Amino acid sequence: MTPVDPFDLPEWLGTAEVTWRALRTERGGHLILGVLAGAGAELPCNLLAVDQAWPHAVASAEVRERVHLTWRNGEVELVELDGDLTLLTPGAGFSSSRVMVVLERFTRAVGARADRYVAAIRLGALAADE
Repeated sequence: MTPVDPFDLPEWLGTAEVTWRALRTERGGHLILGVLAGAGAELPCNLLAVDQAWPHAVASAEVRERVHLTWRNGEVELVELDGDLTLLTPGAGFSSSRVMVVLERFTRAVGARADRYVAAIRLGALAADE
């Protein structure tokens, strides 16, 4: 997991109408593969819940601690994982409300207005709301 500076991301993420679309849920629900689309461009953007520990830990203790601290400060941790932008969140899975909070925090990181972002999630793809 390599940290990503929001200022190194494409400018359109902060200026265009953007849709994040969930493509599929992987690895027991703690990883959602997705894509950001806007301004005629696309960028893979996955969501990862870092506290999933079975059958193996998905993140080191150091990463989990950093993610929890970042979250407590009202932000979201951005990393590159397997070549894709990945937004890290505490927890072991996702609800639709958690997805929305992660994306709202991402909009702040890239300097966008939250009302310029849309999230598309397939019904039944996520766990029940927390």
